Amino acid sequence: MNNPAQTRKRGRINVVLNHRTVDANEQIEPFFQTKEEREQHEILLKFEQELGQYVGLEQVKRLIKEIYAWLYINQCRKEKGLKANKQVLHMIFKGNPGTGKTTVARIIASFLFEMEVLTKGHFIEVERADLVGEYIGHTAQKTRDVLKKANGGVLFIDEAYSLARGGEKDFGKEAIDTLVKAMEDHQHDFVLILAGYSREMDYFLSLNPGLPSRFPIAIDFPNYTTDQLMEMVHRMLEEREYELSKDGAYHVKEHLRKISQEQERTFSNGRYIRNIIEEAIRLQAVRLLKEQRYDRDSLTQIKREDFQFQASHVKLT
Repeated sequence: MNNPAQTRKRGRINVVLNHRTVDANEQIEPFFQTKEEREQHEILLKFEQELGQYVGLEQVKRLIKEIYAWLYINQCRKEKGLKANKQVLHMIFKGNPGTGKTTVARIIASFLFEMEVLTKGHFIEVERADLVGEYIGHTAQKTRDVLKKANGGVLFIDEAYSLARGGEKDFGKEAIDTLVKAMEDHQHDFVLILAGYSREMDYFLSLNPGLPSRFPIAIDFPNYTTDQLMEMVHRMLEEREYELSKDGAYHVKEHLRKISQEQERTFSNGRYIRNIIEEAIRLQAVRLLKEQRYDRDSLTQIKREDFQFQASHVKLT
């Protein structure tokens, strides 16, 4: 039979993923053992490989497998004369900055396009200013214009809770109402993903009793552990052809352990790691210029003194 993974049939699924980290010893054996099986399910394997390039995101990797399996089995049911119901795939992403929300949304857009769930698979990211107008009626038109552009793809609204910040008289409510109507009228034509801080998103959803049920998939993006943050540090340095000295690694790890606890609600995770790495590279350059050392080992090694956290210009949030 033709590859049954390629289908537009959907039904409603309700998945709320937890924060539990999957231990390496718990990894499930690969689903596909033979070459024929791997070729049949190459779309899933392709996206699993892409997600495997990122630290953490175990819950997202599980979700991709769930959606793929559901689409595949749905087509099998259809070919056997059984019902193949549609599903709504609008999502809520909750978590601090730098936890991979935008990256995952882009990957999901591409994945749903290759699975032929979305006709275009493009990704549109907007914020409050792109949706909310300055006078009555302006907001609804701006939001409809954005929705029209998002047709066939994924519409990603970061800091979505900002739409409800102005109270009852704020035009943000008009944007929410327009989005809700589109989700009902064109629920299978696009995927809407709302993202933001966990606490703020929970409050935002509580303001409109009809909103939570329209987002059957909710994903929590927890802060990365200290070990995961250190893995990012080493990966980012390796990509740039640097390496971290032993005492430098200890210094960075202790700093990350401390601030990730102190700034638990607002810590910017991967974004912070990228910024401190770039700052360390600049400080290493200043140090080498002062020392007049330009040999290969010196050019590639980042040391403890290249991380000046007390005088850092990098923001934690």
